[in-house]
Amino acid sequence: MHACGDPTVLSVDEVPPPGPPVGDEITARVAASSINGTDLGLRRGDVRVATWGRLPFTLGFDLAGEVVHCGPRVSAFRPGDRVAALLGHDGGAQASYAVLRQHRAARVPDRVPLESAAGVVLAGLTALQALHHVGRLGARGRGARVLVVGASGGIGCHAVQLAALAGAHVTAVASGRKLPRVREYGAHELVDRSTCDIARLDGSWDLVLDTPGTAAHAELAGLLAPGGTLVTTRPISRDVWRAAPALLPGRGKRPPSWGAVTTRARPADLAHLLHLLADGRLRSPVDRVLPLDRGAEAHAHAETEVVGKVVLSL
Repeated sequence: MHACGDPTVLSVDEVPPPGPPVGDEITARVAASSINGTDLGLRRGDVRVATWGRLPFTLGFDLAGEVVHCGPRVSAFRPGDRVAALLGHDGGAQASYAVLRQHRAARVPDRVPLESAAGVVLAGLTALQALHHVGRLGARGRGARVLVVGASGGIGCHAVQLAALAGAHVTAVASGRKLPRVREYGAHELVDRSTCDIARLDGSWDLVLDTPGTAAHAELAGLLAPGGTLVTTRPISRDVWRAAPALLPGRGKRPPSWGAVTTRARPADLAHLLHLLADGRLRSPVDRVLPLDRGAEAHAHAETEVVGKVVLSL
């Protein structure tokens, strides 16, 4: 992208290939990269300071492909290995080649298509880390009640599956025609957000995950059971302080808590997701795969009523 705006600002440019990797870097030939909310926001210019002085900017924060070169200190991979990886804030995955440090990558099992692997990286890591690292779902025992807001998005589709795999009872919030697709990912109960006020839901949950990060904290905090946790993808803001009274302990009750997930490139987490894919216990929620030269179309589709992820294929 040479400017911020609608999908027409995207173009495919011919540029020199990257130089040889150094240290513990690897060079990957990219086969697929998914479109995430970060890509859409940067392209729209939602936070223009993020691209100030950095245009043209190559989008793409996750990838799946094949290692073609290794730096002299690389110990985990060799040329020919199939890998998936989460890149840093500089992006650059939606290109023929990407250079990254080895700790950002994990091997892709042979039976996992690379387009499917690309669809699970950023969204799947966010869901896994929100549920287990921040929300401590594993410590809550089987039968824990989990509410996933935005269950039809990339993060949401992964969160529904991962929570169900952990033995949780999952209530999924999405809108209208998306609900049947969400049920396919293992939700036990469905809530139509277009006809229901979330704040008035009848019930209490041990873990509430707000995947879009757009709901008011006070609205969701009231849905927590004693000792429950509200997890958001949005950084801490003034909205949290407005929600503080709802997060204070009641007499004789364990206080609820809240936290924001910051997705980390943990290779063990990524390897776990990829093995779940290989075993058929996790489905990569890829809605559509389009070639790189149709990136503008892919972005336009990703901003519609899509369920799951849109992936660019190289």
